[in-house]
Amino acid sequence: MPQPATRKPGLTVFFPAYNDSGTIASLVITALQTARALTPDFEVIIVDDGSADATAQIADELARTYPEVRVVHHGRNRGYGGALQSGFKAATRDLVFYTDGDAQYDPSEMTRLWDALDDSVDLVNGYKISRSDPVHRIVIGRVYHHTVKLLFGLNVRDVDCDFRLLRRSIFEQVSLEKTSGVICLEMMKKIQDAGFRVAEVPVHHYHRTHGKSQFFNFGRLFKTAIDVAKLWVALVVRREHLRPEPRGMSAEAVPPQPRDRA
Repeated sequence: MPQPATRKPGLTVFFPAYNDSGTIASLVITALQTARALTPDFEVIIVDDGSADATAQIADELARTYPEVRVVHHGRNRGYGGALQSGFKAATRDLVFYTDGDAQYDPSEMTRLWDALDDSVDLVNGYKISRSDPVHRIVIGRVYHHTVKLLFGLNVRDVDCDFRLLRRSIFEQVSLEKTSGVICLEMMKKIQDAGFRVAEVPVHHYHRTHGKSQFFNFGRLFKTAIDVAKLWVALVVRREHLRPEPRGMSAEAVPPQPRDRA
């Protein structure tokens, strides 16, 4: 007797985008083609993080052309962490994949992550086969990677490979607060400490063909160092994310806390 077909999970694909007018259209079209081959239930979301170029207009045109595409607009730039938070909040499917809007990763390789996700895995984390960046960025990236792995006790190969597929249910237990690029470090530390299971898959990393990185300048590097130090105190020293909510207090009853705008 034939067995009923197993229902494929729904998939949200989203792109945090800031001044990515030269790449976002091709990324979205590739994502649509790839997602359609994986599951009939999918959506693609573009998070325009207050771009100053034509990213917003191109995103809106993509949404008019393809019914599976939605756009989230930020009236002002909220930072990379703010864009990721908006993407996760806007996602409606059981599985969520995201990568950046600058085309340094190929969305078609999400099939590698999809194939690695089974009942024993909650998150599939990509890691760069080889980093296609200028030498100074490679050196700084390696120093950062090994430093934060040691400081935060992380078990992943590549903390900052923004090519991930994860279960949306993770965010029923994990809350993200950072609005800067250290949100990736925050996310992986909290997911690991919550006991979620992580698989890792190699993916390609390509040269940036449009725009320029907003990260690699001395002012931004100094600010990142401060952000990492604050995060280390909160998550490693104080272990604030592991503290249980006080009994007898509903979420509405907890007094609001100042939001970290790092």
